[in-house]
Amino acid sequence: MLFRFPQFLVLAATLVCSSPGLALEPVQETASESGKKPLAAEHPAKYVLGPSDEIVILALNAEELANKPIRITAGGDINLPMVGRVHVAGMTVEQFEGELTKRLKSYILNPEVAVNVTQFKSQPVSVIGSVANPGVIQLEGRKTLIEVLSMAGGVRPDAGYRVKITRKSEWGPVPLPSAVTDPSGNYSVAEVNIHAINDAVHPEENIPILPFDVISVPRADVVYVMGEVKKPGGLILNDKQTISVLQALALSEGLSTTAAGGKSKIIRPVPGADRIEIPINLKQLLQGKTKDVTLQPDDILFVPNSAAKNTFQKTIDATITGMSGVLLYRVPF
Repeated sequence: MLFRFPQFLVLAATLVCSSPGLALEPVQETASESGKKPLAAEHPAKYVLGPSDEIVILALNAEELANKPIRITAGGDINLPMVGRVHVAGMTVEQFEGELTKRLKSYILNPEVAVNVTQFKSQPVSVIGSVANPGVIQLEGRKTLIEVLSMAGGVRPDAGYRVKITRKSEWGPVPLPSAVTDPSGNYSVAEVNIHAINDAVHPEENIPILPFDVISVPRADVVYVMGEVKKPGGLILNDKQTISVLQALALSEGLSTTAAGGKSKIIRPVPGADRIEIPINLKQLLQGKTKDVTLQPDDILFVPNSAAKNTFQKTIDATITGMSGVLLYRVPF
């Protein structure tokens, strides 16, 4: 016998996985993609449900489903009145709606069911390094690398040019020419030049990001020119780029009129020590009387004021202390 119930009811069910190791197993979209896990599409109906997602079920004429929050079990199931046990993990929203409708037909004439995802928790991606807001991001559907970085607030001014993507092997290799498998065989690792994507040099490298990917944005190599120059600040180097003292000085638009160029120093951090100070006579360098020097990452080329005498060391210390607030510029060559 078929029954009808007059109420239009809302069931809010919070799906929380009790097993952190349970991996999503999205359904296959086509037979040709056998063994390969597809992405959730942008449309909510194609979103793949998983651990910790929160859903709302709208069920017309199904009073038995009212006010009965159900949690996903360790095996990936939920248990609903009339419906019974349903394996939810790996189902799309659309598939879950279809399964509920099919099972309710045994009790209700023409059941109407809708499922809405109110919190996305099952497709985490970790974004670490030089981004504005590092941390864990939920994909909430299909997202590309640039979209995920934007969700993390974008890359910081001191970010390097190359971004590393680490992916679980169960999702297949990262679709980039640089992709390699790590020694454990559990991960595929690849690097991509983020600026080549932004400049439309290699737009095809803006690949889709999958759940549990780790995106690492390393800090760029930076050298600093501080003190009595016309444009003090940090110079962000391109990928595998080096820069000499003369080049750094030129990009800083030269010495100011109050500079004591002959008393300049390269301040270099040293592992296990605070720093070393290397004297360099910029006057002689500019006159071609001494050999140019290649700067190392995190070097500070410091040009003192010609009026400063007894306060020279204090000026260096104050400059290093205030380094976090300096302007950064990308080297154009």
